[in-house]
Amino acid sequence: MRLLPVVRALLFAATPVAIYLALGHFEPRQVIPLLLVLAGLRLLTSGKGATATRGGQRWLLVGALLTLAALVAISNSETVLRLYPVIVNLAMLSLFAHSLINPPTVIERIARLQRPDLPPEGVAYTRKVTQLWCAFFIVNGAIAAYTAVLASREAWAWYNGGVAYALMGLLFVGEWLYRRRHVGASR
Repeated sequence: MRLLPVVRALLFAATPVAIYLALGHFEPRQVIPLLLVLAGLRLLTSGKGATATRGGQRWLLVGALLTLAALVAISNSETVLRLYPVIVNLAMLSLFAHSLINPPTVIERIARLQRPDLPPEGVAYTRKVTQLWCAFFIVNGAIAAYTAVLASREAWAWYNGGVAYALMGLLFVGEWLYRRRHVGASR
């Protein structure tokens, strides 16, 4: 069993929950060290595999998170702190969209781990799946922004710490089932 992807997923899901719990006891600016530690651990566990961010994109994410931390430190605003999942969705959208412009796509890189000789129709399919993930990150980021600005702290934590990850899982499993039934059957 590969432990690193599990640890990385737990770090992603834990961040909104950790922020929610910390805000019950601390001011937003006092939560920044926790946010930076969790983000740092996620970056350290991102590795060099098919889904790892490319160098420039990794530093873009680091810069965005540091900017968010600075804004929270200055404003002490819970709303600004709760924009963290929006930043993560924008970073993922950036990674996936960039791979559409500069192939191979993220999904193609993942597919080639199991099938290095991916045929042209497989490449076309992975491109469509990458576009689907881009749409997901746009919608999910918009909902995360809505919950950050207009929803209660509890609703924000519930959506960003649970529902969003359940939706990602459903998309992942749904695509996998579709591929096994329709794409795999055409081989």
